Amino acid sequence: MLANMKRTVSIPVNLPRERFLPLMGFCADIFNQHVDWALKTRTYNKTKAHRALYADLRGQYPDVPSALVQTMRDNALEAVKATKFQRTPRKKPTSGLRYDKRTMTLRGHQLTLSCLGKREKLILNVPEYFREIVETWEFCAATVTYSKQSQQFWVRLVFESQPPPTVTQGKVLGIDRGLYHIAVTSDGQFFSSRQVRATQRRYLHNRKTLQQKGTRSAKRRLRAMSGREKRFMRDVNHCVTKKLANLTGVALFVLEDLSGIRQKRRGKKMNKWLGSWSFHQQDLFLAYKAEALGKRVVFGDPRYTSQKCNVCKQIRKTNRTKSRFHCRNCGHRDHSDGNAAKNHRDDYILSTTSMGTVEQAAVNLPDVTALAG
Repeated sequence: MLANMKRTVSIPVNLPRERFLPLMGFCADIFNQHVDWALKTRTYNKTKAHRALYADLRGQYPDVPSALVQTMRDNALEAVKATKFQRTPRKKPTSGLRYDKRTMTLRGHQLTLSCLGKREKLILNVPEYFREIVETWEFCAATVTYSKQSQQFWVRLVFESQPPPTVTQGKVLGIDRGLYHIAVTSDGQFFSSRQVRATQRRYLHNRKTLQQKGTRSAKRRLRAMSGREKRFMRDVNHCVTKKLANLTGVALFVLEDLSGIRQKRRGKKMNKWLGSWSFHQQDLFLAYKAEALGKRVVFGDPRYTSQKCNVCKQIRKTNRTKSRFHCRNCGHRDHSDGNAAKNHRDDYILSTTSMGTVEQAAVNLPDVTALAG
């Protein structure tokens, strides 16, 4: 059975700062005390933590609702469990508050929040884009955050719904991604990153200039610029993945697994380029957009896909020269990213056949000749 789809709706809200900012500070301290206890006792058992700390914390913070104390306990112990005692998770006085159905109620557009003293009620101004989700999906959780820079509260509402039926008829589309092209598909579509790289260079130049200047007005300008490049890149990834997800006749997308690409040292310039490459964000955006349409996204092994000829399957390092691919065995010519995208598609198709395991091993490990027989 497929898991439910989840979407987060972010809405700015006007909450009383004199009530919610102290609450955030109290909850941060409750979170940190649970983390310290978990690291000291080497356990993240919630029942033991409740018995050890709940009574004392209720005495220290009598105005904090008991359900929020328990929410902070769960949040802290889950963070310790996720880090496996290797790090010390910490909350700041203005860190976000996680709410659930015990501490938050949503009826239509009316939201009720637990706080110091009485609950806070407000009417949400839901944008038209999110109304279908808010009105038809099931509400399951939320987070209240505060931006110190803009002095604005935000409520992040999480909704869930049953996924649509999986698309069973359609083609497999391979997608290759790189620094010069955001995405290249196996059917010949190119999404250039020329504008992205120009914008990144402009932001880098402006940051260097302002940092060298160091005046008060330069620092104000740096603060105003903060986050703009990230928002620009996020918008680009949204636009590209939306176009890919809505391609007609496609049932499955095959991407290369790039999770370990930054572990290897490749020089100062190349490492900087890779550091600004938001491929993981592309993965997430395409996955949830495709899921909403009943399509799937899978990941394949990227090894040798840029050196392998899509026609004769010969692997040679000399086949590729920057953006040009010329097979030294059969003479096939193609754009190097387009050839790689076709290899992603074909490798996945091979891996799903009855002999896929043997054939895939021969493709990815060409020196292992014994498996080919």
